[in-house]
Amino acid sequence: MRYFTYPFLLLTLIATLRAEGVLPASLLPITSGDTHHEIIVSVKDQQLLLKTDGKAEAIYPVSTSRFGIGDRFGSYATPLGKFLVRMKIGMGKPLGTVFHSRVPTGEVLKPNAPGRDPIVTRILWLEGEESGNRNAFNRGIYIHGTPQERLLGRPASFGCVRMRSADVAALCDRVSTGAIVRIIPDHLPSTHESALMNFLNPHTLVASHTRAPEHSSQQVTE
Repeated sequence: MRYFTYPFLLLTLIATLRAEGVLPASLLPITSGDTHHEIIVSVKDQQLLLKTDGKAEAIYPVSTSRFGIGDRFGSYATPLGKFLVRMKIGMGKPLGTVFHSRVPTGEVLKPNAPGRDPIVTRILWLEGEESGNRNAFNRGIYIHGTPQERLLGRPASFGCVRMRSADVAALCDRVSTGAIVRIIPDHLPSTHESALMNFLNPHTLVASHTRAPEHSSQQVTE
């Protein structure tokens, strides 16, 4: 009996630690390598471009950090550079599902719910691939949904990249773990293509004030 029990308990412990983000990124294997999709986030434009097989597929309004760019712990800034989607969390959950420490609480919020600013709907947890963003995973830098959709289109987050619930759900449906994410300080590439995609994908750029992040022994970016 123990030959069955011990491996089972070990696997259960590992799964729990992974879900809680306790294990380091190197011990969290990427289950797939998405070579078809690339995500580009422009800090200057406050927009996210999804490319499929090198072609622009969609553009979404986002919010990066109100504290600017950077990778230092405690800065609440958005790091730049190349990342990989390390984990996807919340697949299949209703739009507006509230997450605390990456675990759904059971609460569901409507867009622009007054006085609320949690992480909602989906989480794409990013791992930095460069020396200038190596802290991203341990800082908890995500692309995630926000109920404060009126803020989108201008810097408003505490480090993460925020999206509308409907948009981040659509993004998660398209990309897999291992997809490349690039966060750049400049405009999205090919401005005429961006203008065209904005016409094809009209999103209202909307906004409101958010609360400070909860205190923790580890930096909480949102």
